[in-house]
Formats: sequence, structure tokens, C-alpha cells
Amino acid sequence: MMLQILLPAALSFVVAWALTGWFRSYALKGGLLDVPNERSSHQSPTPRGGGVAIVIATLVTLPILALLHVIEWRVTHGLMAAGTLAAGIGYADDRSQVPLFFRFAFQFTAAAMLLLFVGVQPVAAALPALANMPWAIAILSLLYLVWMLNLTNFMDGIDGIAGVEVISVCVGAAMCVGVAPRVFSVPADALTVGTEMLRRDGTIAFALTLAAATAGFLRWNWPPARIFMGDAGSGFLGVSLGALTLMAGTVTPALLWSCTILGGVFVVDATTTLMRRVARRETFYHAHRSHAYQHAARRYGHRRVTIVVGAVNLLWLLPWALLAARGTLHGAVALVLAYIPILAATLRFRAGLPD
Repeated sequence: MMLQILLPAALSFVVAWALTGWFRSYALKGGLLDVPNERSSHQSPTPRGGGVAIVIATLVTLPILALLHVIEWRVTHGLMAAGTLAAGIGYADDRSQVPLFFRFAFQFTAAAMLLLFVGVQPVAAALPALANMPWAIAILSLLYLVWMLNLTNFMDGIDGIAGVEVISVCVGAAMCVGVAPRVFSVPADALTVGTEMLRRDGTIAFALTLAAATAGFLRWNWPPARIFMGDAGSGFLGVSLGALTLMAGTVTPALLWSCTILGGVFVVDATTTLMRRVARRETFYHAHRSHAYQHAARRYGHRRVTIVVGAVNLLWLLPWALLAARGTLHGAVALVLAYIPILAATLRFRAGLPD
């Protein structure tokens, strides 16, 4: 089974790496450049749209995983449908700005399609207080997925940071799934055990495939970046991370908390920045450079900030996520303890405040 997971992931890496290079050449020839302005964090015109390579590499690999019986076809259809829709509206926004209403309409549709195939049971299991309010669970699940879809776009503002974050979350999620206790402590029928193993293997396979595709792109996006991701790639990655969280939650509800812990740097910075900008009555959906990581990058440089984010994910957030996955700590408690220093650092670097 390990080869059935690793070989498609390797294919995903190669396809993303090769396509990113091709997209860079195409963008240079066609003049598809991101020109710096007062809201930019880069200094020179840079090709954009390389994230499409991640989309294509992942969408090519998913049916292979389904044919190898690693991921259920039902889940594959949901991932491909939601991912394609999120990438499509992002690509349209890359080419010419799409009105906010239409962007949200497509994003909510993508989230609804994903929930249709994957379900909201993981959220219900992780939040037992809402067990008798299915409408509340459905709304929370939709809002969570749309927030995740936009999260990567908000945080994709300096070289390499989105790629490092996605790889960290995906590899961490695969590790958490691997160490999570089996749901069945007493003998169960073969069908039930087989379903649980399929969910575990499918979640790990999807996590590693997404990480590999992102690594192929990151080879070109590492500081100083030779190509940017664009909204197509960031939207696809955002909804895919949301899907990964739900898939992990179908294995055991504790893993939903683990995946949310792993994304702590992006979640805390983006949420704090948004809340402060709304409080200041700024137009929250307009481009800006007031995230904590952007303030830090202007002081220390893109490469250092990106490396620090990866180190925080590996050395701080991953241990908490593993504790939640093993059941050593309740997921909500682990999340709060993990997020407190992240929030302090975010406030220290003036998230949501102007220069």
C-alpha cells in the first residue's frame, strides 16, 4: 500500500515542477507579470499563475489514487469538483478582477459540493454540543471551508510562505493520521475495519499528493521567487486543506482539531488581521500588506520569515497536533495552548495595522 501512495505523490511532484517551469516561460513571453505597487511585498515584475501547475498535478493524480483503491471514488469526485471550481474562479480573478458577489457565490458552491461528497459528520463529532442542530453544523462547515479557501490567498503575500505552510500542514496531517488510535478497540467486522483503513490511507495519500505537488511548485517559488502562485493556486490549496481536515475527521474527530492546529500560523494571522481591518472600517477585501508576516518580511526579509514559519509549524504546532491526535489532550485544549504564543507574535508584529 505504501508504494500505491508514494508513487502517485512522486508523479504529482514531477508534473507540478515541470508545469511550473513551463508556465513561467509562457508568462514571460506573454507579459503575464505581477508588477509591484504600493501594496506589494516584492520589488520587481514577476511571472504569476504558477499555482495552476499544482491544480493540474493534483487533479491528474487523484483518479490514479482512486483506480488504485486508495481513495474512494465518491471522495475523489468531491475533491475534484470543489477544487476545479475554486481554481476556476481564482483563475478568472487572476485575469480580470471578478466582482465580490460572484467570487463568494462560486466559493460557497465549491464548499457545498465538497460537503455533499464528504459530509459534515466530522464537524458534528468534534462539536457534540451542536449534535441536535444539524443546520448549525452545516452552516459552520460551509463558513469554515470558505474561510479556508480565502485563507491561503490572504497569506500568499511573500515568497515561499504558502508553499511551506501547505507542505507543513499536509505532512503533519499524514503523521497525525498515522499515530491516531484505531477507532475500534474490540473486534469489528471486516467491512467496518476495511472502511476505516480506506479512510486512513485515503487521507494520507491525499495529504502527501498535495504536499508533493506544492513542493514541485515551491522549487520555483522559493525566495527569491521566480514565479508567483496566483489566486487559482491559492484558492485550490485553500479548499483542499479544508477537505483534508474533513477527511481526517472521518477517521477520528480528534484529527479535525489536529489539522486546525497545524494551520495555526495562517489561521491566527489572517483572522487577527481581518478583525482589526474591519474594526478600522477598512475595505477588508481590498489588497493590502498589513498581515503580521508582511510586517516581519519588511524587517527581516522573505526567506527568513518563510523559514521561521516552517520551523514554528514543525517544532511548535506539530507536537500539539500529535498530542490531540493521540488523545493525550482534548483537541480544543491543545488548540488554545498552541495558538496563544502564535497570537502574541501576531500582535507583536502589528497584524492588521498600517506601516
